[in-house]
Amino acid sequence: MKQGIALAIASSSLFALLYYYSTVLPPVTGTQIFAWRVLLAVPFLAVLISRGRAWGEVARCAQRARAQWRYGGALLVSAALLGVQLWLFTWAPLHRMALDVSLGYFLMPLVMVLVGRCFYGERLSRAQWLAVAAAAVGVVHEVLRLGTFSWATALVMFGYPPYFMLRRKIRLGSLAGLWSDMLLLTPAALFVIATQQPSLWVQLVAAPRLLVLIPLLGVLSSVALTCYLSASRMLPLALFGLLGYVEPVLLFWVAFLLLGEPVAASAWLTYIPIWMAVLLLAGEGGLLWLKEARHRPA
Repeated sequence: MKQGIALAIASSSLFALLYYYSTVLPPVTGTQIFAWRVLLAVPFLAVLISRGRAWGEVARCAQRARAQWRYGGALLVSAALLGVQLWLFTWAPLHRMALDVSLGYFLMPLVMVLVGRCFYGERLSRAQWLAVAAAAVGVVHEVLRLGTFSWATALVMFGYPPYFMLRRKIRLGSLAGLWSDMLLLTPAALFVIATQQPSLWVQLVAAPRLLVLIPLLGVLSSVALTCYLSASRMLPLALFGLLGYVEPVLLFWVAFLLLGEPVAASAWLTYIPIWMAVLLLAGEGGLLWLKEARHRPA
């Protein structure tokens, strides 16, 4: 559990960095950034799979997909669900919807908690129940304040839980699963790059810095996704969902401080209870660390 918590926090920090990173890549568009993330993730994942000696699992996954059409279909659905989220994540900061996506990430962990309770029978500790209650206060206030939420918010809120449920159903390792997702998304990514306007050559001539920034995008994205998916398999679904609050807090500050998206005065009553929930989770994680340290052999 300790390793899973550390991976979840690391992935949230890297995703927050990527949220801002999209804004330094123009003239590359959000859809093109999505395509580059997919294409550059493939060789990086190949290195990780080689180091982790996971090619056997990749081969078994491919054999099973050829033999069982339902399993192959599940892999296609998994790739599509992840692809939509990757696209939205790179598109939103460039179109003044960063805070909408951030709100979706606030709401998504609550949905994950409900999924954990309803479908997996997971139990929450007292601190986790308090965190859920505090986060729910903030989320309900936001919905009452606005009366609704945007399509970008809904897409994150309802798009990620089925993805994680499907990944658990097919019992595929994080590296092999991510390799499958990215490989299946590669044709779409190649199509986007091949048909982009202006062409890649024109973009590189206009902004030579892209020769460094685009490969770095692939590295950051691959490491973040690997940490995220590894944490999703190590932790109970409810705890994994609650730790998901770290990411939207960071995304909020990126959107507010670095991207300059405005926040109404009344909106602070939404974010403060949610930040209190994050502090409760951090406190519980710290106590867990201390407890393990006391029982660890000298």
